[in-house]
Amino acid sequence: MNSPIDWHARARALSIRSQAFIDGAYVSAASGATFDCISPIDGRVIAKVAECGEEDVDRAVKSARAAFVKGTWSRMAPAKRKAVLLKFAELIRVHADELALLETLDMGKPIRDSVRVDLPATERCIAWYAEAIDKLYDQVAPTAPTALALITREPTGVIGAIVPWNFPLIMTAWKIAPALAAGNSVLLKPSEKSPLTALRIAELAISAGIPEGVFNVVPGFGGTAGKALALHMDVDCIAFTGSTATGKQMLQYSGQSNMKRVWLECGGKSPNIVLADAPNIDRAAQAAASAIFFNQGEMCTAGSRLLVQESIKDELLEKVAQHARALLPGDPLDPSTKLGAIVDDVQLKRVLGYIDIGRGEGADVRVGGKRVREESGGFYVEPTVFERVTPSMRIAREEIFGPVLTTITFKDLEDAVRIGNDVIYGLAAAVWTKDVNVAHRVARELRAGMVYVNCYDEDDITVPFGGYKQSGTGRDKSLHAFDKYTELKTTWIKLGE
Repeated sequence: MNSPIDWHARARALSIRSQAFIDGAYVSAASGATFDCISPIDGRVIAKVAECGEEDVDRAVKSARAAFVKGTWSRMAPAKRKAVLLKFAELIRVHADELALLETLDMGKPIRDSVRVDLPATERCIAWYAEAIDKLYDQVAPTAPTALALITREPTGVIGAIVPWNFPLIMTAWKIAPALAAGNSVLLKPSEKSPLTALRIAELAISAGIPEGVFNVVPGFGGTAGKALALHMDVDCIAFTGSTATGKQMLQYSGQSNMKRVWLECGGKSPNIVLADAPNIDRAAQAAASAIFFNQGEMCTAGSRLLVQESIKDELLEKVAQHARALLPGDPLDPSTKLGAIVDDVQLKRVLGYIDIGRGEGADVRVGGKRVREESGGFYVEPTVFERVTPSMRIAREEIFGPVLTTITFKDLEDAVRIGNDVIYGLAAAVWTKDVNVAHRVARELRAGMVYVNCYDEDDITVPFGGYKQSGTGRDKSLHAFDKYTELKTTWIKLGE
């Protein structure tokens, strides 16, 4: 029987990659600048990471373009690319404990989630796209017999992938796996709040056989490295996950540069609608708590608005509150911890600020509402449940990105759908009901890219992920992701009469 892992001991012995990865090698930023990588677990500086700027991004783009034009990867037979990416996935599995530890140290999620959720999902994503790439067929158009019209997919070119800090590895995999599988070169700009796993897997990519220049990692800040990537005239596509405000900037940068394709996965304020005929109130309450408190509420799909029918409000809310009271923030390196740290002091202040806003707007805090574990030096917030929230309140309309649940009551189905749709976002939603007809009706009427029925945040790599309205454009995951990283070409051949 294996002994439990002492994650604190592993952390003390950990070697951390902190340089940029360009053209197959670790390098310092051209300026020599670095920034502090601070662990939210205890506020300690755990690395000084290369702070890339415009010169570094330009060097990485040139490397990526040269590799693309050379064709060692872009024109490699799909079956051979598959073999390399499968090796990449295998190396991630082999180094899973190391990567999980980096993920937890970097952004504060419980080690149990890094090990059980993030790493398996990352490995599966890369392996799945590896397996898919030699099973995609091109098409022949149904033209008249005097012509042969071929419709083929080609890699787009140089892809700039900008990923967030809440699921650093998973979001990276969602972007780079289909992009690399399709034959593109990729520049990855991880969040400055969580760059460490991105820098480590670059080395694994080379070890797997991905050619130099095909995969580059440029850590740095959004306003410098991210902006330089989005404005670069030789980047063909930006795939971005992050805030809606920054997503809008990506669209502006595209217009100011070369009209590069921009694919966005942005914010959410997802409604979790529980009708009076919900099949199991206990399960609905547990799912409602998990939907907002998992990953410290730092999820774009978080079920941050609990919409509950008036007749069951008291029963359901008390059950949700019981789950919240039992879910106390703890040491993220303790395998028993289920709720970890907020990613940094800036986000901590944002979450606490919204809790103050909610109180000021007249909502009541049923559970939580305070910072805890201050003696650790880290950034922790109690699970917080608001009640007596109205749809017009800021805490009911704006994305908080923390463990803060707003509870809104409704009278009937029409009221629930109206409230559910009455925000700028449209990423996810859920409805709890015994009536299959009601379930289908609500699923059609909710303006969201993903609707869950009698569950929340169920997930598989085979289904598309993305939203309506200001939650973004395009889809991650599933075969639909290839649409973001390939160009369609028509080749028309005139046949003899």
